[in-house]
Amino acid sequence: MLNRYKDYDWWLISAAVLLSIFGAIMIYSASFPLAIDLYDNPSHFFTRQLIWFGGGMFLLVVFMHFRYPMFNKLSPLMILGSIALLILVLVIGREVNGAKSWISAGPFSIQPSEFVKIAVIIYLAQVYSQKQAYINKFISGVIPPLVVVVFIFSLIMLQPDLGTAAALLMTAGIIVFLSGAKFRHLAVLASLSGGVVAYFALTASYRIQRLTAFRDPFEVAQEDMASGGGYQLIQSYIAIANGGITGVGLGQSVQKMHFLPEPHTDFILAVVAEELGLLGIGFVLLCLGIIAWRGIIIGVRSKSSFGTLLAFGLVFQLVSQAVVNAGAATGLMPITGLPFPFVSYGGSSLLVSLMAVGILASISKENNRQKREVEEAGAA
Repeated sequence: MLNRYKDYDWWLISAAVLLSIFGAIMIYSASFPLAIDLYDNPSHFFTRQLIWFGGGMFLLVVFMHFRYPMFNKLSPLMILGSIALLILVLVIGREVNGAKSWISAGPFSIQPSEFVKIAVIIYLAQVYSQKQAYINKFISGVIPPLVVVVFIFSLIMLQPDLGTAAALLMTAGIIVFLSGAKFRHLAVLASLSGGVVAYFALTASYRIQRLTAFRDPFEVAQEDMASGGGYQLIQSYIAIANGGITGVGLGQSVQKMHFLPEPHTDFILAVVAEELGLLGIGFVLLCLGIIAWRGIIIGVRSKSSFGTLLAFGLVFQLVSQAVVNAGAATGLMPITGLPFPFVSYGGSSLLVSLMAVGILASISKENNRQKREVEEAGAA
């Protein structure tokens, strides 16, 4: 019994749980002015996040005890289920901020595209792990699984949600790269993907505004004061500058008082920086770094190509989303609407992030079990 629990990567699990708890605390701090105005309840968003955290912990425990090789058989069903969910959201989905990305379930809402990310990673890891013998062949080795990815990309763009769709393409690209595809094949895929994302980014006025705001937020803010991306980014700059090294104190942010739009979701890092300073941001990065470090080690130690591709795909998904969110809050990247894993408010994002950690823990358990069996066989 004790050996079973020693097989889990407790550094990974502890970092994810601590970051989720920290995120819940910061969500309360960042959201209570908005929650009072909208719901006359300062704990509205905090309470919901705690409920999602409970659900996420349940999923983490379930998946850390689940034998991940079983995903080999389940991945086709997961992809079909993902496609069905994305079609369903287009039919009965609820529109939020111009995107029809949500399905209401009583008082709560779920974002199917978040769960689709996990399904696509599992599917691509499973398929490409079986194509190692001919991964250097572009037509038969590389392309077939990407047809499914392009179809799912198209369904997400119908919502529309370019940030999530682009993140899906990036994750698919990293799995293809790690599968051992030829560089020239990767270059072709990168060019096509970049062209498609650029086309969608430049054919919608609000996306063009976000790109412009990213380059020169002060000029854009003068043209569209309250709703433009420039205004959001300037308020984020002010929050970060106010925080300095140690911050102004937990709960003491000024920018969250209706100056900074989406203080508990897209720009929660700005509130962390203002209230807890560089020390608070350092804690977030430390936890995320531990998750990435342990995830990479788990992938490297896996004896199966499926486990390696799955682990690296999950780690890349978490880290890249964090980088994009942080880049948007600091003006280094365009605003995409992607949440910061474990920290931003959002039930679907938290569930999927903790589910990913559970799967990584399952791979780690399998690695350690195999290592122990080899050692025991050698000793005998």
